[in-house]
Amino acid sequence: MADMTLNQTAPRGLGLPRVNGRAVVMTLYLVFLLLPIYWLVNMSLKTNTEILNVFSLWPRNLTFANYATILTDSSWYMGYVNSLIYVVMNTVISITVALPAAYAFSRYSFLGDKHLFFWLLTNRMAPPAVFALPFFQFYSSVGLFDTHIAVALAHCLFNVPLAVWILEGFMRGVPKEIDETAYIDGYSFGRFFIRIFTPLIASGIGVAAFFCFMFSWVELLLSRTLTSVNAKPIAATMTRTVSASGLDWGVLAAAGVLTIVPGALVIYFVRNYIAKGFALGRV
Repeated sequence: MADMTLNQTAPRGLGLPRVNGRAVVMTLYLVFLLLPIYWLVNMSLKTNTEILNVFSLWPRNLTFANYATILTDSSWYMGYVNSLIYVVMNTVISITVALPAAYAFSRYSFLGDKHLFFWLLTNRMAPPAVFALPFFQFYSSVGLFDTHIAVALAHCLFNVPLAVWILEGFMRGVPKEIDETAYIDGYSFGRFFIRIFTPLIASGIGVAAFFCFMFSWVELLLSRTLTSVNAKPIAATMTRTVSASGLDWGVLAAAGVLTIVPGALVIYFVRNYIAKGFALGRV
């Protein structure tokens, strides 16, 4: 009886919170990921003198002049406009081409279908440098050099196979009986595909569009090789910004921050589709 009383009255601990190892690891990982972004934002709010001569964790003389330079100088903000134009064009073209191709691979068996599917994926595996010179020579010959459609079509070489691969996985998850039932009800293929089948794979379309957008947005080699002035993207503008006094670090940092914004917005709006893609499709 005395032992039970002692056990009930003895202190169970010092009252210190228990440390969750997983939470600590996740926190350190997030800090590691966010540190470059924070430092980029930090640099964008400083002057070049402070960036080069003073080490500080936050701006001592806060300035928005770097952002003002980008938003008022046409050589800068037109880079964002050009990038958005050819990225949207490429995403629309890639998804439009990939939808019927993925449907054919998911619904029909034909001679050489597996070899053709593998050949599509090998195009995605090849580095862009392999195709830079052929595209440059071809576009220069037909008058497409330094145009938005030139970069958009060049990126289709990589984005269409990726979109076909993603969409084919989603389409295989849709029962074939839905196709047969729609045909019995008198639906034409076009009407069935747009009104019935496409909503069923909306998650797959969102995932494919996200990856097409992100690859085309961050790709540098082809977009820089195939443009010079009229269609020069922001990534190429950032790599060519050198003056007699050197690099303007503050403006480059501000440009980097603004370059992250479109990708972050796309991720925010398609986050639910991406989650479903990880759960159901080939992501």
